[in-house]
Amino acid sequence: MKLQPVKIGKHTLRYPIIQGGMGVGISWSNLAGSVSKEGALGVISSIGTGNYQNRRFVKNFSFDRPSGTAEFYNRGATFEIFKKAREICGDAPLGANILQAINDYERVVIDTCEAGADIIITGAGLPMNMPEYAADFPDVALIPIVSSSKALCLIAKRWEQRFKRVPDAVVLEGPLSGGHQGFTYEQCIDPEYQLEKLIAPVVAAARSIDASIPVFAAGGIWDHDDIARAIELGASGVQMGTRFIGTFECDAPDIYKRLLLDCTADQIKLISSPVGYPARAIRTPLIDTIDRRDGLAIRCVSNCVVPCKRGEEAKKVGYCIADRLSDAAAGILETGLFFSGSNGHRIDKIISVHELMQKLVNGEEV
Repeated sequence: MKLQPVKIGKHTLRYPIIQGGMGVGISWSNLAGSVSKEGALGVISSIGTGNYQNRRFVKNFSFDRPSGTAEFYNRGATFEIFKKAREICGDAPLGANILQAINDYERVVIDTCEAGADIIITGAGLPMNMPEYAADFPDVALIPIVSSSKALCLIAKRWEQRFKRVPDAVVLEGPLSGGHQGFTYEQCIDPEYQLEKLIAPVVAAARSIDASIPVFAAGGIWDHDDIARAIELGASGVQMGTRFIGTFECDAPDIYKRLLLDCTADQIKLISSPVGYPARAIRTPLIDTIDRRDGLAIRCVSNCVVPCKRGEEAKKVGYCIADRLSDAAAGILETGLFFSGSNGHRIDKIISVHELMQKLVNGEEV
């Protein structure tokens, strides 16, 4: 199948592929800039910008962590990440991913728009007021992530009634993606909730709202054949995250890439998260520590997400997600949380973004 360009708001992608946003520090300037340069949509994660590589922008620390929400989602670091990405991709469309469930969501959306995002993608909740926060940036396209047609209809109804606009595109994420899921544990393994069953009703809902809204299928997308299959089922394109970790340009540390190279399918597991959703990650020493409730200090230093309730939910599940993702970005195997989609074990070598894009566009034989 020849992949066709797709329009998102006022922006056009040469290829209908969105690189999934991966925080903390996994999809930042190098990966996102490189993907956009190749004609897909590179997506910067606006989550935890004050961590790891950008600590010089942080003024306040506690227990060697960015202290408070404003430091964890650091404005200066966000601008720096976008600046470096632009140096790579020029004026190609560049996206950002912002979880709806974070504290200070409104401010982070505004910061991200001001930093230069062309497209903002939001999941982990229903972004009912997203257009209000981006109102001063009419050229910025807004994309909610949904797991059902019902969720899309709720969002679209709210946006139309209150803001006189509809989503510029939709990402439909099935239950095989890395990180947080929009499903219960039971639904994640239920055949009726798998991506191929969800595409048609979400596409129908999108068309009933506005025929021009493209739907991007996500979760378990691996190669050109998967992209073609999603398009044949009615999607306009795909979003994929984990496979981009297996590139030289990915901002993830080498140990993260090595984990994916070495892991097997049965080492990629669903775990509980302080965010309140199941999450898919590689089983590492951290998971064993969590299971034993042994050895992890749990302090709410960064106050990162609303559902965690200043560490209450972290204590219930046995870990602070901000701390553990920050350790993964720093390459600390013992205490890092390494997210992966269900196909992460299929990464067998590290390649360039250019080579990966050629494979996705033209087929694996390239």
